[in-house]
Amino acid sequence: MIENPTVSANQLIIYLVLGLVALFVIITLIRAVRIVPQAQSFIVERLGRYSRTLDAGLHLLIPFIDRVRAGVDLREQVVSFPPQPVITSDNLTVNIDTVIYFQVTDPKSAVYEIANYVTGIEQLTVTTLRNVVGSMDLEQTLTSRDSINGQLRGVLDEATGRWGVRVNRVELKSIDPPQSVQGAMEQQMRAERDRRAAILTAEGVKQSQILTAEGEKQAAILRAEGNAQSAILQAEGEARAILQVFDAIHRGDADPKLLAYQYLQMLPEVAKTQSNKVWFIPTEFTAALKSIATGFGGAADDEGDGQPAASRPRGTSPVRESDLGPSALTDPKQALEEARRESQAATKDATTAGTISRRPRGGGDEPPAPTTGG
Repeated sequence: MIENPTVSANQLIIYLVLGLVALFVIITLIRAVRIVPQAQSFIVERLGRYSRTLDAGLHLLIPFIDRVRAGVDLREQVVSFPPQPVITSDNLTVNIDTVIYFQVTDPKSAVYEIANYVTGIEQLTVTTLRNVVGSMDLEQTLTSRDSINGQLRGVLDEATGRWGVRVNRVELKSIDPPQSVQGAMEQQMRAERDRRAAILTAEGVKQSQILTAEGEKQAAILRAEGNAQSAILQAEGEARAILQVFDAIHRGDADPKLLAYQYLQMLPEVAKTQSNKVWFIPTEFTAALKSIATGFGGAADDEGDGQPAASRPRGTSPVRESDLGPSALTDPKQALEEARRESQAATKDATTAGTISRRPRGGGDEPPAPTTGG
């Protein structure tokens, strides 16, 4: 059985039309459905005019009537511009690199108000930078980065506001002066560092000498105080020894024989030194010899009470301490404690005087230095 060729051709045409329709429907659906990513916006035009702005999410468009004009990134962007030659007020050319941080806040203005906002920001940055740096010399340019950044940001933010762009930060990445100027600046900084090092060394030597002098002064003061206290204590000790001997002699009621014997013992001490060329005999020497002779002879009278020494009974017991009268001296322990307290007070006064002398000299009145009494 043979099929009709006309029917087969008609079926083929129908299948082709159905396929085209299906393809058209698929393309229409694809063009009607748009998914916008996060942090992006799409500008939609309807028949060539601005219709609306699509935010992140799923959106439906009218096929062949609505179309997406452009997609705008809403994230903060960082753009680094190449070095730009800028002339300072002292006619020196420096190369300045700038970095701009900006963000699109109005996608419609960023698309329709300017053709390329990145290029516009770059050119505006260059012109503003030349205006700002042109009014400064090289030293001000190198030390006024914050001031230049603030002025650039103010001008750029004002100019780019109508473009729907907000300039967040402007940073000068580098400022490169000419090589000759760099060499001169290095020499200047080296000389400045050498000068500071010399000043610091001199200050250190000065402080060291001042501290050394202060230490020697305090040592001399303490040494003098110690010698003074030593002399005072030694003199007090000798005085106490003399008083104790004198008191013991009077309390013991020594007879003329003992006094004469002690007198004879002290006479050789007068001529003991080798430097003595002449020995002077005291006028009381003959009286002392007479007293010795009288004492050993037993015929002299005691000058203290008018009674003869020979009248004292022989074989009697020596005088006991309980039989003697009261002593005029203080207790040795109390005298030693009093001497120690005086020594500690003198040392404390010397330390206080050293502390006061080490204080910095001010403009006011200085407290008087402590004195130690002898």
